[in-house]
Amino acid sequence: MPRSAPTGRRGRTDGRTSRSVPPPGAGPRRSGGGSGAMEGGGGGGGGAYGAAKAGGAFDLGHFLQQPQVLARIASAVFALIVFSCLVGEGYSNPPVSSQLSCIFNHNEDACRYGIGIGVLAFLACVFFFVVDVYFPQISNTTDRKYLVLADLGFSGLWTFLWFVGFCFLTNQWAWTRAEDVHIGADSARAAITFSFFSIFSWGLLITFAYRRYKMGVGDFAQSYMDPSGEVPTPYSSYPNISHDSYQQPPFTHTAEGPEGYQPPPVY
Repeated sequence: MPRSAPTGRRGRTDGRTSRSVPPPGAGPRRSGGGSGAMEGGGGGGGGAYGAAKAGGAFDLGHFLQQPQVLARIASAVFALIVFSCLVGEGYSNPPVSSQLSCIFNHNEDACRYGIGIGVLAFLACVFFFVVDVYFPQISNTTDRKYLVLADLGFSGLWTFLWFVGFCFLTNQWAWTRAEDVHIGADSARAAITFSFFSIFSWGLLITFAYRRYKMGVGDFAQSYMDPSGEVPTPYSSYPNISHDSYQQPPFTHTAEGPEGYQPPPVY
């Protein structure tokens, strides 16, 4: 057995070499946690959906220069003018009666519709303005995505409602008789005018919200790598090891006598 011991030591040495030497041509292994965190949306979220990294300092000047903030402020002002005009001078009564009626062809639905969408639009602008302030502090990409989608959906709905309101108020004002309008004619025209302006301001909010959503989807597609799509690289043989130098494991070869030893003859 004197030749088996060196073979066993060489085998253990080769075993250590196989565990420590990486295969040539193979890049560093990727950790699966990064893609999982991005996919789950609970990770950093920095720079996603058009906002800066979470935890950055708030810059009021830069915030007020953002296009969606300016469009939101304009939408809030337009909505405030519309429902203020309708509440203040949208109802009048003839000299012979104390009953108040809507200035738009005595149609109560016209005034109610204008006041309703104006108040809700103003409250929504305030809500999304606060969201814009705290949006960079939100680190969860899933929450950012839902807020951007809510902004996109609400802006689209209110653009349509403002269009309907403008057509409705314009039609009713056209059917209103001049002798029925004693006061509030300017307020009625202002409500119609700023209803028309609101269509474009909320349309801009749709554009900005959709752009932010596409930015978030693009950032996610660039940072996420599907592990199933990677083509595995076949491992090559270890360097400096040839198949010709293969030796049998220790203690597995057939028993042989020492070289030059001859068994004694049996008598």
